[in-house]
Amino acid sequence: MAQTHDKILIIDFGSQVTQLIARRVREDGVYSEVVPFQKAVEAIRTMKPKGVILSGGPESVTTDTSPRAPKELFETGLPIFGICYGQQTMAAQLGGEVEGGHHSEFGRAEIEVLTESPLFQGVWQVGKRYPVWMSHGDRVTKLPEGFEVLAASENAPFAVVADEEHQFYGVQFHPEVVHTPQGAQLIRNFVRDIAGCKGDWTMKAFREEAIERIRAQVGTGRVICGLSGGVDSAVAAVLIHEAIGDQLTCVFVDHGLLRAAEAEQVVTLFRDHYNIPLVHVQAQDLFIGALEGVSDPEVKRKTIGKLFIDVFDEEAKKIGGADFLAQGTLYPDVIESVSFTGGPSVTIKSHHNVGGLPERMKMKLVEPLRELFKDEVRVLGRELGLPDAFVGRHPFPGPGLAIRVPGEITREKLEILRKADAIYLEEIRNAGLYDEIWQAFAVLLPVKTVGVMGDARTYDHVCALRAVTSIDGMTADFYPFDMTFLGRVATRIINEVKGINRVTYDITSKPPGTIEWE
Repeated sequence: MAQTHDKILIIDFGSQVTQLIARRVREDGVYSEVVPFQKAVEAIRTMKPKGVILSGGPESVTTDTSPRAPKELFETGLPIFGICYGQQTMAAQLGGEVEGGHHSEFGRAEIEVLTESPLFQGVWQVGKRYPVWMSHGDRVTKLPEGFEVLAASENAPFAVVADEEHQFYGVQFHPEVVHTPQGAQLIRNFVRDIAGCKGDWTMKAFREEAIERIRAQVGTGRVICGLSGGVDSAVAAVLIHEAIGDQLTCVFVDHGLLRAAEAEQVVTLFRDHYNIPLVHVQAQDLFIGALEGVSDPEVKRKTIGKLFIDVFDEEAKKIGGADFLAQGTLYPDVIESVSFTGGPSVTIKSHHNVGGLPERMKMKLVEPLRELFKDEVRVLGRELGLPDAFVGRHPFPGPGLAIRVPGEITREKLEILRKADAIYLEEIRNAGLYDEIWQAFAVLLPVKTVGVMGDARTYDHVCALRAVTSIDGMTADFYPFDMTFLGRVATRIINEVKGINRVTYDITSKPPGTIEWE
């Protein structure tokens, strides 16, 4: 990110909603990045932020092994905003006290504003009460020297505290979640008024700077771009082409795990709209053959990821060699592939090459969207002039239908699933719901059930339907179809798809920090 923009650094202590802090900051036109607490010192030095936000986290400040902010942070002169655990560790590190064993608060609470503050300017008034979202067991019981209480709740007497001389602020609640109605405005006050950020980070600016970075990175080299047909790779390809022109060749791999008519749609759309060299690789037998007998989902992902690399490497040789491989890696891919606190997130994006390419490849990665959330990519796509057919497409995972057929994959199962999925999406479009839904798809469950169709018994597959709403691809909730719609879809699938005798709707949500929903 160019140094011309003001930036906010978010130090992560493992909260499941840390990325929402970044979203709130970016929504106000200020660039932000999330870094694990272990890398905070380096990030402060290289990023040169105008302010720092300390996230929440699952640990207890009262234990010796819990994470801490770097001591140097409090000597930089930067404004600091601690949220929940961030407030607690700031208080403890500056000489205050934090204790467990008090009454916990999880969920909605009310706080009373006790005194005026720049943090509350234009948002909260003294003497009034406001709803917030709490999630804590420990709490601050003694403030560091120089701090005062700005607001309190029944079970958190130090709900908002500040040392305004040093511009240190701490809140016990979570302003980043929608359950704190004015929370985004509080974050804005810290970012814009206290930290003094200008709010000039726009997609137009990002586009111009990204083009400069691509040209500087690639030079006179050749790039191949793995085109999936989704919005991420399409935007990446058009952006890179705008930067380096004919030095780019796109490679679309048909691995036999695509949705019905997917390959034809992608190739036609791309060739009709852009004069970018496109290689259409027919690799169905290669991929499906390699997946024969494989049922473990992680092995599927890694097998597919390796084969993609092999195909890209081979195609690069055919065009006389390539120096770079471009892909549509997004910020959620990066966040969910980094274990900030030693947790399992390192395995979430195993089909992405987020950590780099194998040493045997002679190419380096070009990832121009690595700093963006999904909704920001859509805005960039429109900025680049991409048609809605690209920008509005539902996300489709790299492993394709392989992870929507739990258990062993066969060509028969894939064909059954394609037909069911096509009917489902067709009915969604017919109902005018496609653009309201972030992602919708069918899954062929690894179970069979006995049923009766007409005068005969059947023993066939169960099909699960899923549809979720989301904004940034980090959190999601199920879409509330009415029963009439679900009944119509289920009836069509059972009647028209041989091999399915039961349909169910999955109402599982994807809360922040959990594994992706593919």
